[in-house]
Amino acid sequence: MKTLPIVALIGQTNAGKSSILNRMAHKNIAIVAREEGTTRDNVVAKIDDRFLLIDTAGLKDPEDDFEQGIQDQISDTIDSAEIILVTLDSTKYFDHHDKNIAKSALRSKKPVYLLLNKSDRGESLDTNDFRALGIPEDHIFRTSATTGQGINDLKSAISKELSLAPIQKSTTDLKIALIGRPNVGKSSLFNTLAKKQQALVSSRQGTTRDINRVEIKYNGKTIEILDTAGLRKPGKREVGIEKFSAIRTLAAIEEADICALLIDSTEPHSKLDQSLAGQIVKAGKGIIVVVTKTDLLKEQAPVNNFDGKPLDPTDTLLNRLERDFDFLPYAPVLLTSSETGKNVTKLFELAEQITEARQTELKTSDLNKILREAIIAHPPAGLKNTHPKPKYIVQTDKNPPWFVVHGHELELLHWSYKRYLERKIREFYPFLGTPIFFSFKNDKNDHKYEKKDKNML
Repeated sequence: MKTLPIVALIGQTNAGKSSILNRMAHKNIAIVAREEGTTRDNVVAKIDDRFLLIDTAGLKDPEDDFEQGIQDQISDTIDSAEIILVTLDSTKYFDHHDKNIAKSALRSKKPVYLLLNKSDRGESLDTNDFRALGIPEDHIFRTSATTGQGINDLKSAISKELSLAPIQKSTTDLKIALIGRPNVGKSSLFNTLAKKQQALVSSRQGTTRDINRVEIKYNGKTIEILDTAGLRKPGKREVGIEKFSAIRTLAAIEEADICALLIDSTEPHSKLDQSLAGQIVKAGKGIIVVVTKTDLLKEQAPVNNFDGKPLDPTDTLLNRLERDFDFLPYAPVLLTSSETGKNVTKLFELAEQITEARQTELKTSDLNKILREAIIAHPPAGLKNTHPKPKYIVQTDKNPPWFVVHGHELELLHWSYKRYLERKIREFYPFLGTPIFFSFKNDKNDHKYEKKDKNML
């Protein structure tokens, strides 16, 4: 199965790219705010199982190394995309930045569409005012993320451009992506997993634009393993293959059901490991922390400063993992060695358990008992004369699990109380290896205060 094609949203800050992505995906994935520059990293969404839509940070002149990294990331996205959507605010005349963005997109020789966003507003300019950008008339769409204007026509045009065949359901029961930095042992684990299984369905090499894949039979199920290229910090990525790999890694996370985050036992954990874990959680995927090369642990054993005796290297490693990944208390840790085969096939066992957890739906009566007991034990704090009052909770979705808390003044709930509610739910059912998400909905003025809070709650 080929990786889904990539379509990239590019444009200046505050043009409405995040709102367009949310509208096309039918859910709140990207953060939407009035402040410019809200999106700092690429956000990926699967659209109708046909293509991946990437929302990039706003294009602007790089003022420092950090901003330069963002602009490089956008260039990576243009390079790896099949279609480019240049997004402008139709209530403003285009400037030289917009013209340069359009030129860069057209220079790629890829299909380029111009989205004149916010076209539902009375002050929206005429389409003729944007023709000087050089994008063909039949590739210009007047859109509105608020009303949905032009969105369906845009989707149809993208599908036609990609010459997509009718959607065919995947033959695999589960997809597991191997994610991590370079040289942490992804390819070794990939090859070991394939060799360990007798019933090998298929194996094929990827290209610089694709992902290595293998399909394996396990317990009567077909599991597809996705081996991604190592992902470095943006400033350390080289041009060419590695640029494409960064985007494809994000695509693999979105495509997978469960991500195995690989960490080298012989190297200190980096902020990039934590960032990758955050990307997996944000995408709502199952996660397993897989520690590789554990056969080398004894060679790395530190010495106790008090008595001079070697410390247990496994205990030291697990303590460090617990500290560095304290935001993932629900993620199982698997100590492996591709050299010896230690615990390699346990990856499949854990994946099955996580899949079961992600499909679990708790009874409303159980959830409300948990909520009542949580409030009695620790009532939520509020302002001087106003206090949040959670009334009841329901589970509205699974894979990943999603809960909606109803009540009054819930916008006043502190983030720590939301974490508290998550702990209480996990005490009842642990939801192994999967993030769970919450929405908070007030009984009155829902349109004003309703929140879909896709943070790790």
